[in-house]
Amino acid sequence: MSVYSFKAKLSDGEEISLDTYKGKVMLIVNTASKCGFTPQYEGLEKLYETYKENGFTILGFPCNQFGGQEPGSNEEISSFCYLNYNVTFPIFQKIDVNGENAHPLYQYLREQAPEDLDFDKEGSLYKVLRDKMPDLLEGSKIRWNFTKFLIDQNGNVVKRFAPTTKPEEIAGYIENLLVK
Repeated sequence: MSVYSFKAKLSDGEEISLDTYKGKVMLIVNTASKCGFTPQYEGLEKLYETYKENGFTILGFPCNQFGGQEPGSNEEISSFCYLNYNVTFPIFQKIDVNGENAHPLYQYLREQAPEDLDFDKEGSLYKVLRDKMPDLLEGSKIRWNFTKFLIDQNGNVVKRFAPTTKPEEIAGYIENLLVK
């Protein structure tokens, strides 16, 4: 099994199979428009623009499970991304990433990379979660918006990055996969 086994709906409602991206390195990210990490859209778009000609793409999955930070409709989210950050990588429909209604893709991603090993246990996000939402620190749950999963050209999950990991910090990992 790989990420190619899953389907998802783009923001315009078109359902596509992720095998559309076979042979590409992917970064799959749960996003939100009203989050402290929302400016990461700029860095994500820069990564996309830098590497897309070399077989790289980013898939954005809006999620409203973290502090209600993605309240808009799919159309509003797509417009926000384009108008504020000139996002040109694919944005999908809003999904859940945790819980019983979690999208099957995210259930799989969490199984394949249960921990974001770069999660700063001294950082402010960790402290907020520890004090206010400790259940998000349990198991393989997605801890917050902008958790990132790096996928190789064969659809395998290579690494999970914490929400606090800036897109530019992932460039070397992408380059290593693109070289192979």
